[in-house]
Amino acid sequence: MVVEENYPLALPPRPTRNAALQLAEGSARLLRAGRTALAGEEAHGHLFHFVPVFLGVGAVTWFSMAEPPGAIALFIMFGVLATVAWVVRYGRLFVAFGAFATTLFVAGMMLANAEAWREGTIILDTPVTTVVSGIVERREAGSRGEWRYVVRVTSTRDPQIRRPPERVSLLARGKHEPAPIGGYLSGRARLSPPSGPALPGLNDFAFASYFDGVGAVGFFLGPPQSQSRPYEGGAETWGLRFDRTLFSLRDDISTRIRSVIPGDPGAFAASIITGERRSMSKEATEALRLSGLAHITAISGLNMALAAGIFFVGLRKLLSLLPGLAHAVSIKKLAATGALVGAFTYLLISGYQVSAVRAFLMTAIMLMAVLFDRPAISLRNLALAAIVIVAVTPSAIMGPSFQMSFAATAALIAGYAAWRDRPARRWIPDFDFPGANALRWSWGVIAGTIMTSLIGGLSTAVFAIAHFHRLAPHSLEANLAAMPLISLIIMPAGLVAMLLMPFGLDTPFLVSMGVGLEWVLVIAREVSAWGEGVGFLQPPAWFLPVASLGLLFLTLLSSIWRHVGSLLLVIAGSALFSGATGVERADVLVSEDGRLVGLLKPPAIVATNRARPPSFIYDQWTAALQLKTHIAPDEIAVTAPQKTADGGRVKRTPVEVDTSVERMRQALADIEIGRFICESKTWCMARLTNGWIVATVEDGALVGKACDIADLVISERRTNFPGCLSGAVLMTAETLRRSGAIELRLGDRATRQFAVEASFSGPPRPWSQHRYYDWRSGKFQMASTPFTPGQNSPVVTSGGGTVSEMQPEATISDNGE
Repeated sequence: MVVEENYPLALPPRPTRNAALQLAEGSARLLRAGRTALAGEEAHGHLFHFVPVFLGVGAVTWFSMAEPPGAIALFIMFGVLATVAWVVRYGRLFVAFGAFATTLFVAGMMLANAEAWREGTIILDTPVTTVVSGIVERREAGSRGEWRYVVRVTSTRDPQIRRPPERVSLLARGKHEPAPIGGYLSGRARLSPPSGPALPGLNDFAFASYFDGVGAVGFFLGPPQSQSRPYEGGAETWGLRFDRTLFSLRDDISTRIRSVIPGDPGAFAASIITGERRSMSKEATEALRLSGLAHITAISGLNMALAAGIFFVGLRKLLSLLPGLAHAVSIKKLAATGALVGAFTYLLISGYQVSAVRAFLMTAIMLMAVLFDRPAISLRNLALAAIVIVAVTPSAIMGPSFQMSFAATAALIAGYAAWRDRPARRWIPDFDFPGANALRWSWGVIAGTIMTSLIGGLSTAVFAIAHFHRLAPHSLEANLAAMPLISLIIMPAGLVAMLLMPFGLDTPFLVSMGVGLEWVLVIAREVSAWGEGVGFLQPPAWFLPVASLGLLFLTLLSSIWRHVGSLLLVIAGSALFSGATGVERADVLVSEDGRLVGLLKPPAIVATNRARPPSFIYDQWTAALQLKTHIAPDEIAVTAPQKTADGGRVKRTPVEVDTSVERMRQALADIEIGRFICESKTWCMARLTNGWIVATVEDGALVGKACDIADLVISERRTNFPGCLSGAVLMTAETLRRSGAIELRLGDRATRQFAVEASFSGPPRPWSQHRYYDWRSGKFQMASTPFTPGQNSPVVTSGGGTVSEMQPEATISDNGE
C-alpha cells in the first residue's frame, strides 16, 4: 500500500513584528541581564568597592566647579539624600544603589569643602623682594650644593608684606652654613606666588601649594643668615615640636646616607628611605623618568610593601626559631604587628608625604586583616584605604600620584585574581632532573615580574598620558631588569641599615645598597638611550574621566558590567590614536606673567618672543602640544636700556620713545610672517598669516604707542589705562594675573574678534583668590571679565559670549564671597 504525503510547496510567511516592539523587548532583556548581574555583584560585596569612587567623584566635582554650592546647601542636600537612601534601602536595587551613590557624591563634595576651609592657606598675591625671617621647618640638599628650605614666616621687612604667607619655600644657592631644622633663618629673598597652569587645563601648582600649606616660593638673593634665637611663632604646640624633632631625625638620616654613599646613588638611597629627592642630579632624574623607573624614587606602595613584607617575613622566620613561643601564640600575627610598627616608623622617617601616607594605609589595612584572619590582599582593603584618604585629604585625588597608585594596585589585585582563577596549565613540563625546581622557581619569578610590570604599566598609562603627555615605551624592559635588584638587594639592605644605624653598624649594608642603586642607574641610562618615549597631544577634557571610569568598571567588577569598562577605554583611546583632541589649535599662547608669548605654526612649530624661553613654562608647552621646532626672534642691535641702582629701568625721554616707535614701524615693513622681531627686551613685533599684528611690550612707556600699531598688545607690566583707544586688544599684567595663562584663536582682523580660553574663569576659588588681592587697598577686587577690549571691539570669550566694555569692579570679602 502506498501512502501519499502532501507537503506544502512553500512555508507560510512569518508574522512581521514591529521594530519598536523588538527594540523594547531587547531593551527589557538587557535591563534584566544588567539587573541580574548587578544583584550578583551586590551579593559578592563588589558594590562596596564603589564607595570611595562616589566620594572621590564628589570631591573632584567640587574642586572643578566654577561656583560650587556652599557648606549649608551641601549639608541640607546630604540630609535629604541620606534620608531618601535610608527609606529606599530595601527597595529596587537600581533605585537603592542610585540613592546611595548620590548621597556619597554629595558627601564627597562636603569633604572637599571642609578641607579647603580647614587649610585656609594664605597665598602671596604678587611677586615681591623683601627680607624674610622665620623658622626652618624642613630642608633638603640639592645636587649642586644648594639648599631648599621650608620656612615658617615670623616677619617681613623692607617692605613689610601686608598679607604675608604663613609658610614659604626658599632656595639658597649661595655658600652658607646650612640652617638646622628649628633654627632661625633670615635674608633678602625674591618671593612669588606658586605658578598657575602653563596652559589652560594643565597642572595648577598653586592648588597643590594651597593644600600643602605653602603660600609662596622663591630664592634668597645671597647667602641667608642663620641665627640661634628662641621660637618667635607664638606658643609652640606639641605638634610643631614633634614635627621639628621628626624632620631633624629625617635630615640626619639623609645626611648619613649621603656621607656613606656618594653621588647619585646616595641621593637615590635617600629618596627611597627619607623621600628627599632634590639631591639627585638632573641627568639621573631624567634617565629614571625616560626609562620608566622614576616611580622607585617615590615612597609609594612598592617601597612600603617591600619594607613591610621584608620585615614581616624576616620577623616571622626569627620567631619560628623559638618553638615554645611558636606553640603558645600565633607568630604570624606577632610578625604582622611588628611589620605594622616598622611600616609606621618608615612613614614617619619619610616625612609622611601624601604618597607615603596612602601606601601606609593600604599596607596597614592588609596587616590588620592578617591579625583578624581575613584575606590580606583584596579590593575591599584597597577600598577601605581609599575611603580613609578621600575622607582626610580629598584634594589628593586630583593629583597623578593618588590616581596612578590606586589604579596600579587595583589592576594588580584584579589581575592576580584572574590569574588565580584561570584554568590550570603547565607552561613548563614537569621535568625531574637536578635543578628542575630552581628552573621552575626562576620562571615563576620572571613571569611574575613581567606580568606585574605589564599590568602596572598599562593601568597607569592613562594617567601618564593625561598628566605628563608621554609614555616610556621601554619601561617593561627596565622594570624587568631593575626590580630583582630592588626586591632582593636594595630594600633588604636598606632595611637592615636603618635597624643598625643607631648602633653605627650600618656602613656595610648602605654600601651594598649603593652598589645595587648604581646598577639601577646603569639600567636607567641604557634604557633611556633607546628613545625619549612616545608623546601625546593634550587630550580633551573628557578623556581622563571616561578612561578612569573604564578602568574602574574593568577592575572592580566581575560580571558583564566589566565589559562596559572595555568599551569606555576603547572610546577614550580613540581620542588619542585618531589624533583628534576635539579642540581647535590655538594661534597665540600667553604665559600668566605675560613674559613669554608663542605663535603656533603647523605642524609643530612655535615662534616665541624669547631667544631662550623659560624652561619651566616652555617644557610644559612642548609636552602638551608636542612641539618639535622653536623659532627664536630676530634681534635689532641697539643700546640696551639703562637701569637704576636697584635694577629698575631709567625713565625714557620723549625722544627715545619716539625713536623706539619708529623702529617698531620699520620692523613691520620687513618682518618675516610668523616670527617675532625684538629690540633689547623692550618690545617685540610679529605679523601672522591672517594679518594680525602682535606686540609684546616690556617698557610701560611704549604700551600706548604699541596700541596704535598692533592689533593685540601684551604687556608684562600694569598700565594706568584700561584699554587701547585705537580698538586694539590690550592684555596687561593685571588682566593676565586674574585669567592665568591663555590660548587665543584669532578671527577676523577687521572686527578684531578672537576666542580666548583662560586658565581661570568665574569667581575665585580658595587657591586662586590671591589673584584678586590689591595690596594698595588691602582688599580683594573682583572684575567681571579678565580682558579689556577697546571701543567697538568685541571679544568672543571661550563661552561664546561677547564683551564690549570693562565692568566696574566689586569688592569681595577675604573669604572670596
